[in-house]
Amino acid sequence: MDSGSLKIALDTMWVLLTAFLVFFMNLGFAMVESGLCRAKNTVNILAKNFIVFAISTLAYWVLGFGLMYGNGNALIGLQGLFFASGADNSPATGEAYAGVYSALSWTGVPFWAKFFFQLVFCGTAATIVSGAVAERIKFKSFLLFSIAICAVIYPVTGHWIWGGGWLASMGFFDFAGSSVVHSVGGWCALAGILLLGPRIGKYKSDGSVKPIYGHNMSTATLGVFVLWFGWFGFNPGSTMAANAEGIAHIAMTTNLAAAMAVLSATVTSWLLQKKPDLSMILNGCLAGLVAITAPCAFVSVGSSAIIGLVAGVLVVLSVFFFDKLKIDDPVGALSVHLANGVFGTLAVGLFADKAVCAKIGTDSASLSNGLFVDGTWKQLGTQALGVVAVAGYVLAAALIIWGLIKAVMGLRVKKDEELAGLDIGEHGNEAYSGFQIFSNM
Repeated sequence: MDSGSLKIALDTMWVLLTAFLVFFMNLGFAMVESGLCRAKNTVNILAKNFIVFAISTLAYWVLGFGLMYGNGNALIGLQGLFFASGADNSPATGEAYAGVYSALSWTGVPFWAKFFFQLVFCGTAATIVSGAVAERIKFKSFLLFSIAICAVIYPVTGHWIWGGGWLASMGFFDFAGSSVVHSVGGWCALAGILLLGPRIGKYKSDGSVKPIYGHNMSTATLGVFVLWFGWFGFNPGSTMAANAEGIAHIAMTTNLAAAMAVLSATVTSWLLQKKPDLSMILNGCLAGLVAITAPCAFVSVGSSAIIGLVAGVLVVLSVFFFDKLKIDDPVGALSVHLANGVFGTLAVGLFADKAVCAKIGTDSASLSNGLFVDGTWKQLGTQALGVVAVAGYVLAAALIIWGLIKAVMGLRVKKDEELAGLDIGEHGNEAYSGFQIFSNM
């Protein structure tokens, strides 16, 4: 095997290994969401998290991948739209696929390795929605929206940023998906919550919040550990090559941001709630991971610590903010993925350092240094424009699609079914059959 073939083989192994880690994050989301909700809805949440990846696979293969990476114009991919095919790729020689998906020609791994890596990211965006609309949404309505996000919503903004679209041409950077994945999932979730309304009993008549506690903090904690582990595929894997310097740096920035966010969320929760709330601590970790996802390859290790520090504070304050607005998010998905997806995207414009990019081999030809690096506003302005554009499109599209689903089949289960739990009403199952479960409602 010559050196070129060996490099392709190693790159392919790295891409697939990290894609498998991102796939494993589905378990993490299932554990977090089910643990932070009530026992009577556990089967429903597990079913949503399980089936959503099957839906993602089919929708992304049939249409989404072509819309995102197909050659087209600045707004959308127009080629390779139906049933993605890598038949023209040449894995034997490692030649980059130069057919209708030229936006991915920068990495020389075989086509299906590229496709699978991008697929697991699409599945993550869809999974984010599940927890935010938990405990009151019809199963079939959630499944229908999952098709839409994977086939249409996620791929369009993905094309703008990763598929060679207009934001990419303007110099917008999002290395591993703070905007492409997390804020897209967050905006879709927000639209769903707005049309669904809060859970019964969440807000008292005087406007105060009645806490609805998760039923199993053990599985929630397990889930966050799984997600923290999976993020070492999510971020370092986005090199899509076995770049030793890049992988090492990104792993460090990813982990440090998470660790700092855990600590800052703990302190913030302790100060505001008088006790350290485990759910806040767990979501603090996820907030740090989301916030570092966009800038992980563009910032110094020291900057990643600051990003994590801010993220941990932001996630706690965001939870209180959404409750003030009576936006009921059972698992804190909006605070983790939306608030910190936006912050992480802007953090590129604050902390990006071209010297770091040069050292670790990150392609950053059109990247400008961040505001806190050399005092220039250019990159922050571009990042802010991207945030607004993604928010505008995704929120509008999601509201339209959720609205159509609501008009045709309804979004919310009946009151008696919500009170009894969706497990029996929607699935005819119980997660803990034969066990005595104590519930606050």
